[in-house]
Amino acid sequence: MTAHPDFDRDVVVVGGCGRVGLPLAIAFAKEGLRVAVYDLSEQAVKVVNDGAMPFAEPGADEPLRDAVADGRLVATTDPSVVGTARNVIVVIGTPVDEHLNPDPSALPRALAGCFEFFRAGQLVVLRSTVFPGVTDMVTRTFEKAAVDVDVAFCPERILEGHAMEELHSLPQIIGTRTESAKARATELFSVLADKLVHTGPQEAELAKLFTNVYRYIQFATVNQFYMIANERGLDFEEIRQAITQDYARAADMPRAGFAAGPCLFKDTMQLGAFNDNNFALGHAAMLVNEGLPLHVVSRLEQTYDLGSMTVGILGMSFKGGSDDTRESLSYKLKRILTFKAAEVLTTDPYVTNDPEVVPLDQVLAKADLLIVATPHPDYRDLEVTQPVADVWGIFEQGVQI
Repeated sequence: MTAHPDFDRDVVVVGGCGRVGLPLAIAFAKEGLRVAVYDLSEQAVKVVNDGAMPFAEPGADEPLRDAVADGRLVATTDPSVVGTARNVIVVIGTPVDEHLNPDPSALPRALAGCFEFFRAGQLVVLRSTVFPGVTDMVTRTFEKAAVDVDVAFCPERILEGHAMEELHSLPQIIGTRTESAKARATELFSVLADKLVHTGPQEAELAKLFTNVYRYIQFATVNQFYMIANERGLDFEEIRQAITQDYARAADMPRAGFAAGPCLFKDTMQLGAFNDNNFALGHAAMLVNEGLPLHVVSRLEQTYDLGSMTVGILGMSFKGGSDDTRESLSYKLKRILTFKAAEVLTTDPYVTNDPEVVPLDQVLAKADLLIVATPHPDYRDLEVTQPVADVWGIFEQGVQI
């Protein structure tokens, strides 16, 4: 990318100390760009400026240390840094409110704290999942303020734990309305991705939503299959393996398990709201996936006197091999068991920010019953004497409860 004389930096990532923004900032810095990260968290900013990752992401530690040491990447809580870069990438998405409705105005409100520092001539890229139409809303906000910028929606598509590879290997969708924005977003993301896919902004917004919701519905399908089989005393994993073995049309059928995380449930609600709450398939998927923890506990109640037992939950993050607990159904499982069991203990080899998480050996010593809530690889060779409820099949001894 050619340096621009009007700007000191190539890229500023707004909200950039998180799991979406920081790997992207590191990837750009690794390619030689001058990058700044703007974030409200003083603690996260300090950690990044010390050359350390505030969360686990394989392959990110060394390039972060190198970029910080070379001065190619700096983090700050000073909003004025937004005006120093030719390209501003915003990784603030659309949340849902206390009534579980999407809040499309949340992103413009979040930008208000640094809006005065945007400058004419910048490319503004929205990166996180947004409610369809938010890109155009942001464009109108700049137009109303008479700030001449190009705006694009270029959704992140990475899988946590694979970001540093997938930022390069996955096609990058670029949603724009003008040729200028298209050319500039193409120039920026060509630094990372070999293949770019061009659409309009709302098509790109829906592409991101559709992708997440499709995965969520897939998980709901197998979780419903699991519950059907389980109620009849049958092992769903045995059935799934019979279906998928050397059968290409079903090769992508996932295992049953808790479908959670910061995106899938929320984005299903957003898509339902976008379609005037006429989304029976998505709403059914939410009922199935959110109902799986209760199904597990209900099945266990039929066999065990939970009220007299200590139950140990193995894994509190929302996915295996991750330290991310956002929207993890392990916590919903814990809440249900709090009313059912004599005592509930939780453990996780990756989660360090939950004071109630205890060491694995303590759980194994005290628990009468274990539930595998997160399929961490650390549990695969675990030898236990207690009965285990293993929806994920990580012990490879069947998933029937």
